[in-house]
Amino acid sequence: MLRVVLYLVQLSLLVYCLIDCIQSDTKRVRNLPKIAWIILIVLIPLAGPIAWLIAGRPARDGGAPPWRPGTTGGPTRPSSAPRGPDDDPDFLRRLNPRPPAEPGDPSDSDPPAPDQRS
Repeated sequence: MLRVVLYLVQLSLLVYCLIDCIQSDTKRVRNLPKIAWIILIVLIPLAGPIAWLIAGRPARDGGAPPWRPGTTGGPTRPSSAPRGPDDDPDFLRRLNPRPPAEPGDPSDSDPPAPDQRS
């Protein structure tokens, strides 16, 4: 019975890691090319899937992919893009397309209040 449980654990780990590897973005897979990870997971029974989970699976932080041999430069830094619309100067400019009026400009004054006759 214990052998069956161990076999099922190994098989489920293989299936999980294989599906996870296939669905991962090719650019974010770490340390080896994606096809090499697939071969490693399938051909090396328990060590392949465990190696994928430890060393090959993309990081969950959503950051830039790590540096690989053969690419130029090192790891990229996350961009300093605005976090929300109120931090984006272009968005704020689109909300108010005309520049603010000067203090003495007649267009700066408030419009007349409507009659409030009842």
